[in-house]
Amino acid sequence: MKQTQKAAYGGQAVVEGVMFGGKHHTVTAIRRKDSSIDFFHLPRKTRPIMQKLKKIPFIRGIVAIIEASANGSQHLTYSTDRYDVDPADDEQIKEEKTSKTTLILSVAAIGVLSFLFSKFIFTLIPVFLAALTKPIFPSDIAQVLIEGLFKLILLLGYIYFISMTPMIKRVFQYHGAEHKVINAYENNLELTVENVQAMSRLHYRCGSSFMLFTVIVGVFIYMLVPTDPLWVRVLNRIALIPVVLGVSFEVLQLTNKVRHIPVLRFLGYPGLWLQLLTTKEPDNEQVEVALASFNELLKVEKEKEEQLKIV
Repeated sequence: MKQTQKAAYGGQAVVEGVMFGGKHHTVTAIRRKDSSIDFFHLPRKTRPIMQKLKKIPFIRGIVAIIEASANGSQHLTYSTDRYDVDPADDEQIKEEKTSKTTLILSVAAIGVLSFLFSKFIFTLIPVFLAALTKPIFPSDIAQVLIEGLFKLILLLGYIYFISMTPMIKRVFQYHGAEHKVINAYENNLELTVENVQAMSRLHYRCGSSFMLFTVIVGVFIYMLVPTDPLWVRVLNRIALIPVVLGVSFEVLQLTNKVRHIPVLRFLGYPGLWLQLLTTKEPDNEQVEVALASFNELLKVEKEKEEQLKIV
């Protein structure tokens, strides 16, 4: 299929829906209790300092992650509040909320803090587990490798067990639908359910791939710092979290750029393999929701571009 240069869109699965983000907006579509599709729009706020930081390699990844955590948590909150509620009861939901500004700020802050907390846990638990094997594997290299192995086991085990719950399984199906829509769009296909379903549920630019790259990149970076004593090792891991995140983001972007080069496309395979766990094949109704979200985003993005041209 012929590839052309197109605007890069990303997204995430939410409860009974899909969020897609563009240059100016993010849009979520969810399937409501009455089978209708509802939308949530969130304009992107332009902050000059953030735009400048996004142009700096290794720094831009951290900025992107923070923004994604803040914005994504708002869309996830919207979906969890409404997916199992009849649209006629939406007024009751609004009455239970605080002011819109307070809600947005608090949800965004919780999203960022939740990401940071989980990253600390995910980083430090393998450190202590690896330290227990120190009498058997005393060398620094062996300790870093074992630490990476524990981190990989923790990641895969966590994803596997949560994927067994009915709700998360459906979220992973919507995740697959999101990837299929992006793949159809990037391959210049008409955005129909049939064409989208024919696409792969895997994508090189996925956040799941990013999670795995943090494990792999971390192993190489940790080779450069001492593992003894344990308190120094812990401090190193905490201090290097931004470094690991920044480098991993650049690796993710690189694998996406070279995915059409036969010799280099294999660089992204580890991330694609992980997506076999974090995505599931969606049904047609789930694809319909993903398409509705993406088409709505394309519409509001086009309207915004036309407004900017007039100004």
